[in-house]
Amino acid sequence: MKFSQSPLLSQGLPAWRSRLLLLGLLAAFAVLGGWSVYLQGFNSVFLQEKGASRYSRVIELSATRGRIMDRHGDVLAVSTPVKSVWAIPEDAKLNPGQLRALAGLLELDVRELARKLGSDADFVFVKRQIPPDTAERVAALKLPGIHDQREYRRYYPSAEVTAHMLGFTGAEDVGQEGVELAFEAALAGKPGSRRVIKDRRGQVVEDVESIRAPQDGRDVLLALDAKIQYLAHSNLRQAIAENRAKAGGIVVLDAKTGEILALVNSPTYNPNNRVKLAGAQLRNRALTDTFEPGSTLKPFTAALALEAGKYRADTLIQTAPGRLTIGSATIHDAHMHGMLTVAQVIQKSSNVGAAKMALSLPPQEMWAMLDSLGFGSPLKLGFPGEVGGRLRPFKKWQPIEQATMAYGHGISVTLMQLARAYLVFARDGDLLPLSLTRLELPPAEGRPVFSKQTAHEVRAMLEMAVLPGGTAPKAQIPGYRVAGKTGTAHKIESGVYADKYIASFVGFAPASDPRLIVAVMIDEPAGAAYYGGDVAAPVFARVMAASLRALGVAPDAPGLQASLDSPAVKESM
Repeated sequence: MKFSQSPLLSQGLPAWRSRLLLLGLLAAFAVLGGWSVYLQGFNSVFLQEKGASRYSRVIELSATRGRIMDRHGDVLAVSTPVKSVWAIPEDAKLNPGQLRALAGLLELDVRELARKLGSDADFVFVKRQIPPDTAERVAALKLPGIHDQREYRRYYPSAEVTAHMLGFTGAEDVGQEGVELAFEAALAGKPGSRRVIKDRRGQVVEDVESIRAPQDGRDVLLALDAKIQYLAHSNLRQAIAENRAKAGGIVVLDAKTGEILALVNSPTYNPNNRVKLAGAQLRNRALTDTFEPGSTLKPFTAALALEAGKYRADTLIQTAPGRLTIGSATIHDAHMHGMLTVAQVIQKSSNVGAAKMALSLPPQEMWAMLDSLGFGSPLKLGFPGEVGGRLRPFKKWQPIEQATMAYGHGISVTLMQLARAYLVFARDGDLLPLSLTRLELPPAEGRPVFSKQTAHEVRAMLEMAVLPGGTAPKAQIPGYRVAGKTGTAHKIESGVYADKYIASFVGFAPASDPRLIVAVMIDEPAGAAYYGGDVAAPVFARVMAASLRALGVAPDAPGLQASLDSPAVKESM
């Protein structure tokens, strides 16, 4: 019997089965339709985000970092475009020949390159901040998974001359030291962003829209004078070499405005090449290293004594026999002088005379004076690591401490603090805040510390210190009246005084109407001389003479105009 004649085919199926199947199909279509409506009508954002995540990317648009310029507009730091090579390790399957070619162009070790490309990460930098022409040669190899992107690298035309003032930026072009860090917010700007479509290899195939335009950083115009900075740098380097010193620093201030015209430290470094950079080279010693100022603090003791009305410039003080015993300690003078006036105490730099003046004053008044000069507190210029020095509370002073602080022992300061304090003598007894940037408007009135009369009387004493019979005749400058004070102090190591010295000199000129303050510190001179008058004063003279000429400051010593053209002065330029 044929299959078509089977009696089973003549039997009908139950009607409910067909209806059940139809209802099941209708229900399935209803569910699919409802889900489609839900996804496309009520939850479309989710689907769009998931889809966009496969091809849409938001890329950051770097803002150009602002330039740093000196007070005359000369560029000291600028960002130049460079390229960085990066890779998607999953796609970067290179054969040995391609690995060697890429390593050769990027000056990398082949094994190190292979390790990077064998990483499990989704993204790795192969090498950052390479020249654009090198990046073009890498791109010409057309290696799978290897890409490049535009970045910026900071360039410093003056290199080591301005290293400690400017600092430097890191790989991300973010300030790490100096002005670069202090003015990071202004220099950095704000990056922008843009939406693009990328393929699976990371290549941009379509530029969709701009989300936020980048805002370039602002230029910073420093108070620094590049010419004076170079003069300070070259003369400091010469002095360290001549005296076989460990280190040193110079600060130059504008006495009229408080602007910092130069800041130099040695040893220094080249911020354009920091491969072998050591920690000692990085230290901005003028702001981070403290030292006992020695006799450079005596003028402040004399000023307080005059201000208190207990002494006049011609008041006699007995310094014989050249020593003073206080308790179990004895203070000594380098030379025995006998009876000295207050002015001569400063001129001859008598420790005994300064100590006797200090002991006649209440400790609280002496501490208040030192505190008002800014000792013991950071200047807050924005530099990293800036310190405030050491000024103990007056309630803990012993008589011997008050006596030794009169001539700069038992207190520690930075070179910048010391230079700023001398503003009170270069001006009319008032103290200005310091400025790293060029002031567009006249500075605000200074904070009074001493009276005008006291400031002028001490200024006259400081003039005597650089004349014959004083401690710093080597600080004299032909054609100009100079005022200043030497300092020579033992270094403290492990809490005790070592047989090592710091020689210093702080002064200003022209003394009749001070324009510049120059502070010099030479750390551990190892030559035949170590006194401030022999080691630091000549550096002051060379830097001050050349700087005054560069600024066109008229001489104030009558009849000595022609001496400015002497070979010795020209050599200092």
